[in-house]
Order: sequence, then structure tokens, then C-alpha cells
Amino acid sequence: MVVDDMSEDLFAHVQYGLDTFGDATVDAQGVPLSHAQVLRNVVDEAVLADDLGIDFFGIGEHHRSDFAVSAPEVVLAAIASRTSRIRLGSAVTVLSSDDPVRVYQRFSTLDAVSNGRAEVILGRGSFTESFPLFGFNLGDYEKLFEEKLDLLAEIVKEEPVNWEGSIRPAMKDVSVYPPIEHGTLRTWIGVGGSPQSVVRAAHYGLPLMLAIIGGDPLRFKPYVDLYHEALEKMGKESLPIGEHSMGFVAATDEEAREIVFPHYQLMHARIGRERGWPPMQRGQFDMECGPEGALFVGSPETVARKIARTVAGLGLSRFDLKYSLGTLSHEHLMECIRLYGEQVIPRVREILATEYSAVVA
Repeated sequence: MVVDDMSEDLFAHVQYGLDTFGDATVDAQGVPLSHAQVLRNVVDEAVLADDLGIDFFGIGEHHRSDFAVSAPEVVLAAIASRTSRIRLGSAVTVLSSDDPVRVYQRFSTLDAVSNGRAEVILGRGSFTESFPLFGFNLGDYEKLFEEKLDLLAEIVKEEPVNWEGSIRPAMKDVSVYPPIEHGTLRTWIGVGGSPQSVVRAAHYGLPLMLAIIGGDPLRFKPYVDLYHEALEKMGKESLPIGEHSMGFVAATDEEAREIVFPHYQLMHARIGRERGWPPMQRGQFDMECGPEGALFVGSPETVARKIARTVAGLGLSRFDLKYSLGTLSHEHLMECIRLYGEQVIPRVREILATEYSAVVA
């Protein structure tokens, strides 16, 4: 299919990133690595992503034994010192159990040392270990997030802050330092499927990041439509929408699934014991790896086609592949990143330009 130049530009703005939680991994012989080694490996993975021209590298925050990263900004600063162009951010920052002023200060500092490459994705997080760890009451779950988001939304405006709420003393004409050198801190709201969260993102005029971990990603289209409608009704301009989804790339579909399944099954079982999930069966895993599943696992062609379908179907501005899946070794993760940068992203762009742009136009 041949498309004209106007159609070819429809998806030219889309960015492609990688996310990791610094999952506690094993070495090539299956021996568990220390958290310290995992953290060093994450830095090397980000450096490779930068070398390959990947647009974004995000690191999630957790406070439990199966993830090594509890202070993403520190790891991102280390990455900033060894990279030159890739954008760096969280995936996500658990705002409910953090201090909005300190969140802003850490990321504005990261923005300075990275020469303007920082962003933050704010969310509630899917785990709650940070609440007792930092002395917060889970009963205040909703109030903490809502008020802290309200405060941070004021801080990122880069103006003296005037704010009052119930969770901390009021702030009157307070400036927060260091300021962002150019513009404002790019701030997303991470959403897992709540209409209220979608409308909240529109209310604050912040980009929307969809965390899709199960089912057909296109089932989130009503949330995308709701976001656009809410922005329009509130008189706000159109804003970016991103997607965070799990995946892994190998030479063939069979190789990718065989490598990932035992690690993914183990991760699912560990979390499932806490949440009452049934064990993950191979058939269920294979279904999620299929054309309409949430797992972007397969060969470069398979993963590229799934990403293109999702980008076009949801009208995304960014797609982030959460490439760390349980205890997968650093060697496998590095190969996945290489294939993603060298083969998947160029192929996604080609598919979008030749198979989707004319349809959307």
C-alpha cells in the first residue's frame, strides 16, 4: 500500500520506550543476583537503550524483595551520567506514600543533571508496602493520592504555590527549588482502568499513561474517548496518551514464549499467593501472547504488529514495553532491548505508515 506524505506523517510523532521495575533476576546459570548487581544491570540496560535510539527509559518504584528499585530517581541519575539523549522517568512514582514537594525536587534535579530529559509518571502503584513502611494508613488511600496530586499539580506550574488541604500544613506563596530550567516538568498520570482516574487526569491537564496488564489493549478505547471528551468539555487542549505493557522480544515466537513462560509463571504465582489469583496455566499465557492479548511477547515481527495495532487503535503518543518479566536474566533482557531498538521500532513505524495511516486519514 502506498500512502502520501500527509498520511505518512500521522504517526511520526509516536515515541517508543522501555520500562523496568528492576525485577530481581538470576544469572545465566539460574543463580539469583544481589539487588546491588540488578541495579548495576539496569543502568547498563538503559545505556544500551540510549545507544539504540530508544526514546524513553522508565523505572518503577517498589519496596519488596522481588524488585530491586526503591529509589528510581537515584538510578535514573546514574543513567543520566552515562547517556546523552534518552528521556528518563518513573514508571510509576507512588505519590500516595511520598511527599509531593520532594517528588518535584528529585525530578527537577534529575532534569538538571540530565539536561532536560526528566519526566515523572504519578500513580497509586499496584502494591501497598510503601504505606506501612513510611507510616501511612491504608484507610487514607484515596485522600492521600487526591490531595498530594492536587499539590503536585500546583508545584509543576513553576509558580509560587498557594495550596491548602487536610494532610499537611497549608503552603502560602512558597517557591520550590530547583526550578525546571526550560519549560515545566513533564508529568503523566498512570491509570489502570478507573474512569474517575481518567477524568482526574483531564481535570489537571496532564497526559494519560494507561497501564495494561491483561486482556485486549483495545478494550481501553472507551477510556481514551472519555479522556478526550473530558478535555474538550473542560476547554483544555489535546494531550498525549501513552501505554505501558509487558513484553519480551526474541528471534522467534516460540523462543520468546519458551524463555519467558517459566519466569512469568513464577512471578504470577508469587504475587497471586498474596492476592488470591489462581495459578497461571500455559494456555492462558499463550492466549495473552496472541494477537489480541496484553503480552507483547514474540518475534520482532509479531511484537511490532501488536504494537502498531495498539498505537493506531488507541491513538497513542507513546508505547512503553515493560521488558523485565520476573527473574529473566540480564543477558536475555539485553538481547530483548537490542531487538526492540534495532528491529521492532523501525518495523512498527513502517507498518503504521503503510497499513494504518491511510485508514486513519
